[in-house]
Amino acid sequence: MASSFTFKVKRQNPELVHPAEPTPHECKLLSDVDDQEGLRFQIPVIQFYRHDPSLMAAGKDPVNVIREALAKTLVFYYPFAGRLREGSGRKLMVDCTGEGVMFIGADADVSLRDFGDALQPPFPCLEELLYDVPGSGGVLDCPLLLIQVTRLTCGGFIFALRLNHTMCDAAGLVQFMAAVGEIARGAPAPSVLPVWQRELLNARQPPRVTCEHHEYDQVPDTKGTIIPLDDMVHKSFFFGSKEVNNLRNLVPPQLRSRSTFELLTACLWRCRTIAISPDPEEEVRILCIVNARNRFNPALPDGYYGNAFAFPVAISTAENLCKKPLGYALELVTKTKSDVTEEYMKSLADLMVIRGRPHFTVVRTYLVSDVTRAGFGDVDFGWGKAAYGGPAKGGVGAIPGVASFYIPFRNEKGEDGIVVPICLPALAMERFVKELGSMINDQTPVFITSALNPVSLPPVVSLPLVISPSALPPVIPQPQASPAPVQQPPPTPAIAIKALALALALAPAPTIPPPIPPPTAPPTPMSAPPPPIASPDQH
Repeated sequence: MASSFTFKVKRQNPELVHPAEPTPHECKLLSDVDDQEGLRFQIPVIQFYRHDPSLMAAGKDPVNVIREALAKTLVFYYPFAGRLREGSGRKLMVDCTGEGVMFIGADADVSLRDFGDALQPPFPCLEELLYDVPGSGGVLDCPLLLIQVTRLTCGGFIFALRLNHTMCDAAGLVQFMAAVGEIARGAPAPSVLPVWQRELLNARQPPRVTCEHHEYDQVPDTKGTIIPLDDMVHKSFFFGSKEVNNLRNLVPPQLRSRSTFELLTACLWRCRTIAISPDPEEEVRILCIVNARNRFNPALPDGYYGNAFAFPVAISTAENLCKKPLGYALELVTKTKSDVTEEYMKSLADLMVIRGRPHFTVVRTYLVSDVTRAGFGDVDFGWGKAAYGGPAKGGVGAIPGVASFYIPFRNEKGEDGIVVPICLPALAMERFVKELGSMINDQTPVFITSALNPVSLPPVVSLPLVISPSALPPVIPQPQASPAPVQQPPPTPAIAIKALALALALAPAPTIPPPIPPPTAPPTPMSAPPPPIASPDQH
């Protein structure tokens, strides 16, 4: 990929796209899972599509095709054309006014080839490809969707979208996008009709918390361990079959059948903890987004597009996480995922009502969302599947570095794997890269000592790092571009998304001792920014 390039975007005036036919004017309540504080933010998604000569010859314009299909799709998904209101008890509801979703057509003086063969976040000039229309980025009384379709000089185009996360998770968003694609290709209606039924995830009467939900503990940041906002570095890391197999060899034989998600999460949690170097006795947390659609009996109905996931948490002291074998972290992650049941989800909805819809904790927390099977790349507006589809950026938001996405990816060698965007302060990123390289190459692990006394930290920076074609995961080069002047309208601050912030964890293990049972000591969390879009995958 090009190391650096800029381009200009000429946008049409933003417009509101209304449903193509009259729709009910009513008020629809969100579920008690939808309207929690941690989902009250906007999140960006981006899709890249290649040129199709047959469509260009037929006079097909992606801006017009998608605009028209969007209007027809909103007849079925009419709540998206409404506005959020807040009632008593901070309860959110959709006022189905039919006001429409924000839409922008645009042209860029750049081709898809200029982005390189390996498309992955962070993308250059993202604020030009998904313009933050002034006054549109709030949660209440604002458009629930903003879509920008940008034509490229090669005949391809970019579809970028910003979503109010309270409306749906990744599964619901992909369902909606697929519906737009089907109608764009000529279908009279979506193959999967939308199902509202948000009452299925409402609190019981009376509400009663029956499970532990330490992800919503209020943890004070008494030692200043929230990642600072300045000096942030974005890198993407690729994990192919070789890298994953190398990690499997670091855990005992009885743990090697664990899922790739669990293995990567344990690894990245550990590496990230070493990189940010908290005090050894401090508790660190990993939040795993778990899709709960099939954990109900019966399962939630096909077509349900609300948020249907949980943030189960694993907790460890920093010392245990970094000094014990990788199998220790792996077992913690596996157990955490298994906590999510139908009863867990009902208890979660009850907790939201009882505690005033709190935010999940972010202090010394890392959050991961697996979108490898979400289906973003399969969305087809008539130009075929996306060259890239999924999250537009990793680690964005008021607290950068808190959240990571696992994104399906094919590298320049044609190898399929997972790319993980990571955001950390420069020094922490340097430590992270070295520790990850050490683990992949089975070198001696680096142990933390004290975050409050940097001088006592091990000489992480001096460790030999061998990240080569044979020593994954490589850091994928990123285009670093400052946007060129835009012709209209004037740019505003880059997509202000009140998004999440967490990163990755991982570390080496020189020997393979037996697994160590997870700690039983109860944890302690706190509140803060939002999570990444929830994956529809069943981890």
